[in-house]
Amino acid sequence: MGARRSLGRPFGWLWASYSVSAFGTRIAFDAFPLIAILVLHAGPTEVSVLAAAGLAVGAAVAVPLGPWVDFRRKRPVMVAMDLVRFAALMTIPLAYALGLLGFVQLLAVSVIVAAADITFGAAAGANLKSLVRPEDLVVANGRFESTSWTATMLGPPLGGAAIGLFGPVTTVVADAVSYLLSAAGIRAIGGTESLPVRADARTRLRAGDLLDGWRSILASPALRPLFFNTVLVSGLIMAIAPLLAVLMLNHLGFSPWQYGLAFAVPCVGGLIGSRLAGGLVTRFGRHRVMLTTGTLRACWLLGLAFVRPGPAGLVLVMAVELGLITCMGVFTPVFAAYRLEQTDPERVARTLSAWSVTSKATIAAMTALWGLLGGLTSPRAAIVIAGVLMLATPLLLPRRERTAEHEGDAARSRA
Repeated sequence: MGARRSLGRPFGWLWASYSVSAFGTRIAFDAFPLIAILVLHAGPTEVSVLAAAGLAVGAAVAVPLGPWVDFRRKRPVMVAMDLVRFAALMTIPLAYALGLLGFVQLLAVSVIVAAADITFGAAAGANLKSLVRPEDLVVANGRFESTSWTATMLGPPLGGAAIGLFGPVTTVVADAVSYLLSAAGIRAIGGTESLPVRADARTRLRAGDLLDGWRSILASPALRPLFFNTVLVSGLIMAIAPLLAVLMLNHLGFSPWQYGLAFAVPCVGGLIGSRLAGGLVTRFGRHRVMLTTGTLRACWLLGLAFVRPGPAGLVLVMAVELGLITCMGVFTPVFAAYRLEQTDPERVARTLSAWSVTSKATIAAMTALWGLLGGLTSPRAAIVIAGVLMLATPLLLPRRERTAEHEGDAARSRA
């Protein structure tokens, strides 16, 4: 089975590093809002600002880092970003212990962590492309995806228990330590990594380099539709999350444990989907799998608008989330492998950074917009609007297969 074959010792260390940091992050799920509410007694406006501003400003800070990463050895950058996140997060328990923790510090740390997340992801994608064979990219991304959903399923309940037993900053410490362990794992990969050389032998970045990632995406007939599709889909899914919490907890009377259960149990769909991805691609072909699951992924969100009180409503949320997450579990590793294949090797970090910056900025903007929309109408009405828009997102999926060779021929013909 492709999903079980060994991808080599270096990938094993990379996967281990990813796993420990993923579990640390999910254990610390919503740690900053919880600290703001429980320790700083912040109101809804401050909590919303913390969530949106951290993403938006962190994305802006990360813009110049994508081009910079492309011309650096990737693993040292990954280690550095892990250490930056460790150091930034550890300031929170230290300030808490000294009685000095404030809202501005939480905001600053969220910005630093968001920028480091984007930079790490850009370097990690480029490193993965050089670490495994092209035919193994779907399997490798499938393993990352299954790990992510396992962490999402187990992490938040463990984090909630840890906060109850040991205090509000406990999960932040766990997250920080996970980045330290991740850095150690990346260092253990070993081997030599050559320093990328610029084709024009320049040593400094130009202003135009900052836009190279977006230019590469928008100039590619293969990447351009997927870019708009994935950014819009993630934005719509994340935009309704606060509204669904308000609807379920305030309007419909679900308890916090029921709300957590409704989103923890369906994560098993991510495990199932990511395990099936490689086999489905082998049987039906990459493009058909990506188009089918990308289309099915759009059909579920509207169902969340029909949730009602009681056990039937809880089951409905679980069923909708299970369908959505299973489709995402198949789509994401196939899409991630395809994106790496279609990206110019000299522009991987810039492209992934531009993609991530756009996605995070879009999530921040749409979360704020849907919060306003939910206030002007109702949470249920805003969820309906998001669900209807989601149904249109398959129109942005590529309708035909494009190979890397085809893209290279097209680029040469344009030149």
